[in-house]
Amino acid sequence: MSAPQVSSVRSGTACVEWKATPGLPFEWGADPDLWLYRKRTLSILYRFLRLSCEAGRLPSILGQEFFRNHITSYNLSSFEDVVIFVHDVERCISRLDRESQELIARIALQGFTQEEVSRLTGRCHRTINRRYLEALDQLSTILLEVGIILHFPEMAQVDPEACQEGETSACGLTM
Repeated sequence: MSAPQVSSVRSGTACVEWKATPGLPFEWGADPDLWLYRKRTLSILYRFLRLSCEAGRLPSILGQEFFRNHITSYNLSSFEDVVIFVHDVERCISRLDRESQELIARIALQGFTQEEVSRLTGRCHRTINRRYLEALDQLSTILLEVGIILHFPEMAQVDPEACQEGETSACGLTM
């Protein structure tokens, strides 16, 4: 991770900004529809945490830290399915840069608020919010690439030259 730089000082507390970190090449704003997948990505993360704990394994992204998030229940058909799912999601998370992994671990998996993470890391709340959403979008991109999350169906394109009336045949009947 690159060295932090103090960007501004507000009421005695310094806001620390991080320069871009090496990791998955991700161009912010390249796909404006990625925000649609954030809830799906979060549900995959919650499922990953619960299933990895049920399989007797704490996710490596958390290390040995205690987590406090409430997880909803999901069912898979066999232990092998659980192991494969946990392994696949863990590999997807490992493709993120270290900062994104940290934000996802603290906010999504451990249940910290963005304000708490801001205080813990010494970074501005806005920076944490922006970077967390970028991390979710990066993870959504990866999950879409590997097929853990499926793309939304394409919406039918409306022909701009079409009118509301039906086409008329040569004899004057509407088709």
